[in-house]
Amino acid sequence: MALYEHVFLARQDLSQAQVDALAATATEIVEANNGKVTKTETWGLKSLAYKIDRNRKAHFVMLNIDAPGTVVEELERQTRINEDIIRYMTIRVDEHEEGPSVMMRKNERDRKRRGDKGDD
Repeated sequence: MALYEHVFLARQDLSQAQVDALAATATEIVEANNGKVTKTETWGLKSLAYKIDRNRKAHFVMLNIDAPGTVVEELERQTRINEDIIRYMTIRVDEHEEGPSVMMRKNERDRKRRGDKGDD
């Protein structure tokens, strides 16, 4: 089976529970088609570089998927239909990253920096 990273952007007006439900739905689609989601990361609400469908921000979610290509086709088809998802991208990778992704490490670094400034 092939390894994929699937990132989607959900509308800014959704609650965190609704975003988690979208991630759970994507996981169910993959698992129903004999695939496996090895990791799910919610990167949070982030500003976009430009407006997309009247949204200046979006909730970012990443899924690491271990599945055949047909599963990814079905996941992308379902994602296209969903009105709460404004953008998505799926890429094939040679191997999944161990531990937290670059975006999660960046968030931790930013928190530490803010904490250091507060101590001065």
